[in-house]
Amino acid sequence: MIDRAVIRAIAGPGGQGCVSFRRELYVPRGGPNGGNGGNGGSVYAVGDGHVNTLLDLRFHKTFKAGNGSHASSNNRHGRDGADCRVFLPLGTVIYDESGRQLADIRSHGETVLLARGGRGGLGNSYFKSATRRAPAFSRPPEKGEEKEIRLELKLIADAGLVGEPNAGKSTLLSKLSNARPKIADYPFTTLEPMLGLVRVDGDFSFVLADIPGLIEGAHRGKGLGHEFLRHIERTRVLIYLLDQSKEGSPSDTLKKLEHELRSHNPELLKKPSIIALNKADIASNRKGLRSSKKRPVISISALNGLNLNALRFAVKELLKNAG
Repeated sequence: MIDRAVIRAIAGPGGQGCVSFRRELYVPRGGPNGGNGGNGGSVYAVGDGHVNTLLDLRFHKTFKAGNGSHASSNNRHGRDGADCRVFLPLGTVIYDESGRQLADIRSHGETVLLARGGRGGLGNSYFKSATRRAPAFSRPPEKGEEKEIRLELKLIADAGLVGEPNAGKSTLLSKLSNARPKIADYPFTTLEPMLGLVRVDGDFSFVLADIPGLIEGAHRGKGLGHEFLRHIERTRVLIYLLDQSKEGSPSDTLKKLEHELRSHNPELLKKPSIIALNKADIASNRKGLRSSKKRPVISISALNGLNLNALRFAVKELLKNAG
């Protein structure tokens, strides 16, 4: 999954204004008739719900709008340059060269100006007045803006799976949704975030994201999870998936995961969450983890489907309460 890109947005310059005077037989003092130049085209970013990655922008890095046409005599104005549009997946955050956030694309069709086109030059007829009958000058056109734009995709999902490698996140995603992630018995089979649509009942569904496994030190660059921690920022609910068949206490694993989230962004721990203790078909020991109104604890088996419906409805309740 390509979720970062840097592009260059080049807006078009305006067209040149014309200095011209009417010259016709039997028309003395015809006066100025130079037209105005066309405006340069601008570069826009447009949210597109059918685009899922920034992959295309790895190969197409420069987006250039059209130039404004030059004006001519007889008050003929130049044509405006064609605008250029960059189609981006929903969840893309746009930054300028200084790192300032320009926009956060959330909806299909949302449009953001990246680089403004130059204004066209003004011909001498524009400056004609009662006291200035024959202006012999024009105003020069403006150059279009040229900017380096940094793009960062953060997936938009209702709930996100957080857990260590081999906790069973990919298996759970495949059982709950229509997604078909790679499943294997070795760590880091998930190399990129995966999304799946989970149907709870006839009138309710939610989007579930599987984030690559987190290991201790992920926020400092260890493993793969650090590259995708930012995708969790979009989720409304977190599902901590813990392997209860593993040696040691699941509460210790939970503390490690929370530490990595806190180190990346402390706001993540404020999200509503559920603890799902996986692999109940091997061992069903909660080892001190208890449910509460704020954080339910559900013992499940992603492999054989034990208590998956209970997990679906628990997520549904949290999402409804989260608004």
